[in-house]
Amino acid sequence: MSGFGEYERYDALGLAELVRRRQVSPTELLEAAVARVDARNRAVNAVTMPLYDYGRAAIAAGLPDGPFTGVPFLMKDLTASIAGVRMTRSSTFFVDAPPPAADSEHVARLKRAGLVIFGRTNTCELGLSLTCEPRLHGPTRNPWDPTRISGGSSGGAAAAVAARMLPMAHATDGFGSIRAPAACCGLVGLKPTRGRNTMAPVLGEGLGGCSVEHAVTLSVRDSAALLDATCGTGPGDPYVAPAPARPLPPSCGPAREPVQQVPPVTAESRPVGPAPCARRSVRSQVP
Repeated sequence: MSGFGEYERYDALGLAELVRRRQVSPTELLEAAVARVDARNRAVNAVTMPLYDYGRAAIAAGLPDGPFTGVPFLMKDLTASIAGVRMTRSSTFFVDAPPPAADSEHVARLKRAGLVIFGRTNTCELGLSLTCEPRLHGPTRNPWDPTRISGGSSGGAAAAVAARMLPMAHATDGFGSIRAPAACCGLVGLKPTRGRNTMAPVLGEGLGGCSVEHAVTLSVRDSAALLDATCGTGPGDPYVAPAPARPLPPSCGPAREPVQQVPPVTAESRPVGPAPCARRSVRSQVP
């Protein structure tokens, strides 16, 4: 893999530390992530909307000083509004919907944390399944075994992180949509307390308060640091979660490098189609 060769050795905080020490640039990290999406996405179908130039433009405009400055980041194609960027929700009903005019508060906080958004990931249609097999974009496969599902609804996010395209990615959870894909793909998946992350200003709450936004990550400390950067109330929130008693990352113990094993995903892997286990499951239900 060309570019920054040690990219996959670090979690998100580790990459941000390299940027702070000027041992690597945000552009080098972004191009390393882009190279891995281009090489591995055909095998897993995790990224459905590349936004490479969007990420490059953000770097060119200057990134804020935050805990994740320069770290590449993918957004789930659901819930999170990005100004000028379409959100299909993996549904043909929304595929031609006009893009939002403004970032959601959660997206604004992700950007203030220094993250570089460079694409959207696959989700089941409207996020209403624990598998990720929408008709619009096709199924997402598990990087550890392409005959298996990646979980849902944040299956694209989990497959992208597990395939080491990047160390963490945006995800949402109403009935397990962070936790199930994390379990399927061997990642850290935390569903935050209701009201911990705001859905303002577009939504007051999702699924009657069941749905929340956060991420799937390689390391516990990344999950904690990201939640620390994004938590808090927003305009119009119908309720709030009590503020944490202390910053979250120190509660995770000493920093450790993530597991170095990488799933056997290559650019030469077969194209995405219905997994054999999925076909058998469907046939067993059809008379």
